[in-house]
Amino acid sequence: MAGRLWRLCNLLMAAFFGLAAAVQVNDPDAGLWMVVYLVPAALTLLVSIKPSVTDNGVWRSLCDLHSAGCVVGTVALACSLFAYSQGNILHEEEGRELFGLVIITVWMGLCRSSTKSPLGGVRLIAAIVVTLFPFALWLYIYVNKEMRASWPTHCKTVI
Repeated sequence: MAGRLWRLCNLLMAAFFGLAAAVQVNDPDAGLWMVVYLVPAALTLLVSIKPSVTDNGVWRSLCDLHSAGCVVGTVALACSLFAYSQGNILHEEEGRELFGLVIITVWMGLCRSSTKSPLGGVRLIAAIVVTLFPFALWLYIYVNKEMRASWPTHCKTVI
């Protein structure tokens, strides 16, 4: 049962990362953000198909390299938000980008740790929560018209 839930979580996260890449089409730096989301989409899809792929050296190297880049991006965006943010960070494009990088980093960490032992108990619950979080966040943003009103034009035309 835990193995099936883990695979389902990976399939849902692959879908989320793929959708996150797709909505970048109007962004001024779309190429960067599409790669940022498509790499974990591919890695996660592989885990959903064959969880033991996390033992593969190439998979681990790509995961580690991408996670390191996301950590650097997270730090840079957090510093920028700390210095310039006016209010709710979800109202800032950089805040939403920051959340995306954090979700990627956390998910890649969960996938990477599944190499050592199958996910179960607390880690499986964490995986389920992390899987549901981005979809709940998207729903919140979609329903909150006030939040979307302050977005730049390229963000408004995607949703």
